[in-house]
Amino acid sequence: MSQYSGLAGAGGNAAFCDLRSDTVTRPDAGMLQAMQAAELGDDVYGEDPQVNRLEAVLTERLGKEAALFLPTGTMSNLVGLLAHCQRGEEIIVGDGYHVYAYEAAGASVLGGIALCPVPVRADGALDPVTIAGAVKEDDSHLAVSRLLSLENTHNGLVVPLADMNAAADAARAAGLAVHLDGARFFNAATALGCAEAELAGLVDTVSICLSKGLGAPAGSALVGPADLIAKARRWRKMLGGGMRQSGVLAAAALYALEHNVERLAEDHGRAAELADVVRGLGAGQVSQATNMVFFTPENGRNDDLRAHLAAQGVVIGGGSSGAIRMVLHKDVDDGALGRAVQGLRSFYG
Repeated sequence: MSQYSGLAGAGGNAAFCDLRSDTVTRPDAGMLQAMQAAELGDDVYGEDPQVNRLEAVLTERLGKEAALFLPTGTMSNLVGLLAHCQRGEEIIVGDGYHVYAYEAAGASVLGGIALCPVPVRADGALDPVTIAGAVKEDDSHLAVSRLLSLENTHNGLVVPLADMNAAADAARAAGLAVHLDGARFFNAATALGCAEAELAGLVDTVSICLSKGLGAPAGSALVGPADLIAKARRWRKMLGGGMRQSGVLAAAALYALEHNVERLAEDHGRAAELADVVRGLGAGQVSQATNMVFFTPENGRNDDLRAHLAAQGVVIGGGSSGAIRMVLHKDVDDGALGRAVQGLRSFYG
């Protein structure tokens, strides 16, 4: 059991504030009701009404041909990469992007696909010249460059449409397809103030997480061309991702899409407010983007700060040194944020 699992109590507590990630959200009453009322079928047979509806809704909203519901974001990215690439081919990807750094090299281990890392700029984007330079010549000694994998947001940073378009153009000029790890796709679209289809239209396939900012308990989706989604569906089965009455989860995702997208701006606003507080306390170097705040406590006080906040019902992540990430989400309301601010002020006061 997590050392933090009892802090919120059985029914939750408005004073409890978990800032470790936006994955810690719990279904609210409306979402639970939608899950309970879901009409179910066997999704492996294509017969679950909620899954079919979710895939249709995402296809329409993002302006793509097809969508596929999956249990996790890691699997959603993986089946997308496997659908794009054959063994011995290569994916160009940012060296700090999740696909390269935090998904256990699944494309290489399971698909025989090479991952070619390139530097990520300070603003979270990839440089078009760097992308072009990473594409391999047609030489039997080299892997075949097949795909560019982008990320938006990256550590909370929003990559502008123009920068994404420039990266995608560089890839397509060399004959590559383009995938987007959009784990926080809707945070990016909210911050950019653009239509969801406009952002998705810059790439061929998009992986979207439904259990982060949107607050569903589990699930991700891959959207893109019908032929690639058909290949991804086969890969999902081989990887053990075919679920049966998964409409319980799809119903939660549909509820989240209807109720929790517009409110993402609230998380961004609270993150900006929290960052201003930390700056005012002189608590170290501070940065903020979308729903994330990063700061590095001076004098190696990470563990002391973590213990102090935990005693007041505020949970933060991070190691014993280095930067701490605080993530705002739908379960951190103004009362919970106030508790975090109070805890920070009492520690640094």
